Amino acid sequence: MNKSRPGAVVALAVFALAGVVFSAVSTADFIAFLDRQVHSVTCSFVPGLGAADTTGVSGCHAVLMSPYSAVLRTWTWGGVPISLAALAVFAFILFRAGDLLLRHRTEDPQETGFLIAATLLPVLTSIAYFLIAVLRVGSVCKLCVGIYVASIGAFLCAILAHRNATRGPITSPTRLGRHAIAFLEGVVFVAVPVLLYVALKPAYADTFARCGELLHPEDRYNVRVKLTSPAGGVPAVEVLDPLCPACKGFSQRLASSGLSERLERELVLFPLDKECNWMVNESLHPGACAVSEAVLCGGVRAHEVLEWAFANQAELRDLGSDTNRLYTRIRQQFPELGDCLGRPAVKARLNRSLRWAVANSLPVQTPQLFVRGQKVCEEDTDLGLEFVLARLLSAPQPAGRR
Repeated sequence: MNKSRPGAVVALAVFALAGVVFSAVSTADFIAFLDRQVHSVTCSFVPGLGAADTTGVSGCHAVLMSPYSAVLRTWTWGGVPISLAALAVFAFILFRAGDLLLRHRTEDPQETGFLIAATLLPVLTSIAYFLIAVLRVGSVCKLCVGIYVASIGAFLCAILAHRNATRGPITSPTRLGRHAIAFLEGVVFVAVPVLLYVALKPAYADTFARCGELLHPEDRYNVRVKLTSPAGGVPAVEVLDPLCPACKGFSQRLASSGLSERLERELVLFPLDKECNWMVNESLHPGACAVSEAVLCGGVRAHEVLEWAFANQAELRDLGSDTNRLYTRIRQQFPELGDCLGRPAVKARLNRSLRWAVANSLPVQTPQLFVRGQKVCEEDTDLGLEFVLARLLSAPQPAGRR
C-alpha cells in the first residue's frame, strides 16, 4: 500500500478556511445594512487590516449594493445574500476535508472524486460572478477576489489529491449511496444557515414605508422626462443625478428586478453640481449639470443618453471641471444634441426641474423614487428595493390616483 499523502487535502482545507473567512466578512457587511442604516464596508484582501470604506466608493460597496449580491429579493426584505451560500459551501468543503484527514481516507479515489465535484461549484460560481462584476457592475470587490482565489485553490488541490489517490489502492467499490449521503450533507450545510438567516433577520414593518408623498405631483412646467410608457403602467417618478454612482446602482437594481416593466417611469433631473444647482455649495458630481442638459435635449433618446452617462460616469466627472470639453465629449457621442446643449431654453428647463424639487420639499440627495406619489424610503432604494417595490405595486390603488 502506498504511503498516505495528505498534503493536498490539507492545502484544500486551508483554501476552504480562507473562503469561509472572506464569505463570512462579506455576509456580515450585508447583514449590517438590514437595520436600514448606512454602515462602512470591508474592502481588503486581508480583512481587518485595510481601512473600511465609509464613503461608498469602493468596488466592495458597488458589488454589495448591486442587484447580484442577493437572491429572492421580492420574497424577503433584502433577499438572501449570495455570500451566505458561499460561506455554507466553503464550510462544507472544510468539513469534508477534515473528515478525510481524521479518517485517513485521503487516498480513497471515491472520496477525492467527490471533493472535485464539491469544489467545482464555487469555481463555476466565481467565474460567473467575476464576469458579472466586470461586465455588469463595472467594479471588482476585494473580498470577492479572495473568494475567487479560495475557490480556484480548493479546486486545484482537490484535483491534486485525486491524482495522488488514483495511484493508491481502491479500498471499496463505487457506492452511489455514499455520494448521495454526502450530497445531502452539503444541502443541509446550505439550508440550515439560510433558514436561520431568514428566521432571525430583522422583519420589515409596514410603518417603514411611510416616508412621505409628493406635495405637488403634477408637471405643470414640463420638467419631467418620460423613460418608459407601458400601457397601464403604474406612475413612478425618479429623481436622479446622471453622474451619481448611487443612481447608477439604483438604476441597475430597478432594471434587474423586472418590476420596472410595470412602471410608467418619468425622470426628474437633480444634478448635485453647483454650476446650476444653487442648493449645493460644492459640486458632488462635477459636470452633472451639462450631462443633465444632454438628457433633456435627448427627447425620445433621453433614456439612451442617461444609460450612456451611467456607463461613462468616471470619465464625464473628470471632464466636469471644463464644461466646454464636456460639451465636446457629449457632441461626439450624440452629434444631434449640439444645437441644444448650453442654450438658454434647456438651462431654463433644468432650472424649473430644480424648482419642482423645491416645491415638493425634496431633500438634496439622489436617488429618490416615488410610486403613485408615495416615496420609497431612502433606506429601501438599495438592498430592499425589490421587496418594497413589489409591495407597493401589489397594494390597492388609492382612489383618484393613477
